[in-house]
Amino acid sequence: MRKQLIETYLNKLITDEGLLYDAMRYSLCGGGKRLRPQLAMMAAAAMGGREEDALPYGAALECIHTYSLIHDDLPCMDDDDLRRGRPTCHKQFDEATAVLAGDALLTLAFSVAADAPLSLAQNLAAVRVLSEAAGAYGMVQGQVLDMKLTEGADTTSILEMYRYKTGALLRAAVSLGSIAAGGRGDELDDFSKNLGVAFQLQDDILDIVGDSVVLGKPVHSDIKNDKHTVVSVIGLEEARKWVRTYTDAAILALAPLGAAGDALAALAQSLVEREM
Repeated sequence: MRKQLIETYLNKLITDEGLLYDAMRYSLCGGGKRLRPQLAMMAAAAMGGREEDALPYGAALECIHTYSLIHDDLPCMDDDDLRRGRPTCHKQFDEATAVLAGDALLTLAFSVAADAPLSLAQNLAAVRVLSEAAGAYGMVQGQVLDMKLTEGADTTSILEMYRYKTGALLRAAVSLGSIAAGGRGDELDDFSKNLGVAFQLQDDILDIVGDSVVLGKPVHSDIKNDKHTVVSVIGLEEARKWVRTYTDAAILALAPLGAAGDALAALAQSLVEREM
């Protein structure tokens, strides 16, 4: 039900016709877990608000996430041909169109958040969270750190990269849910920070042991691109223990919420066990 609401909302965001809009729609509405908008909605409920109030913020975040995937797949970055089980945006269209579609989705996100049917103060706070999470103090910084990781990188530097590259948008999702519920936005930081690391660790494990058909994207891409991950430093089995440790820490951080945090705890648990 929640995922269907998200899909319906996203499908209504881009209605114009033309090459740019086709590329935007192709990437945004091409499936996926929709983890970030679901997190925003679930966080809003956990904080005593309504899930549907967080939907516009979650959709805005999904626009940013999709832009990041388009750019991450480009030949100048990871040079991948498959995303969500389909050709990547630059393969379906062309590189220039893919770059511009990503740019357009990034800027669309702020319009979506600013137009949410909540208070001006909430929308302003949401736009600030989005800009910080997406830019030089969030995901983009993580991409830079990722490119700079070389052989011999230690777990400290790799975990720092995880916290920016993947963790920033996951933290933003939870923060946006809190804001939509009338909160400050930082009440569940300990949960989201630990969840972000666990999620990326599991991603790196799946890049080694996963099935490209199930994942909907190529496996062994970290090896192909000579990327250094925690898995390559400490090994597969130890990395699996780390996933469990960070997931347990995330779930423990929800304890003050009581039963209101059960859905978020179940989601965190499911991310450990996922195969895609």
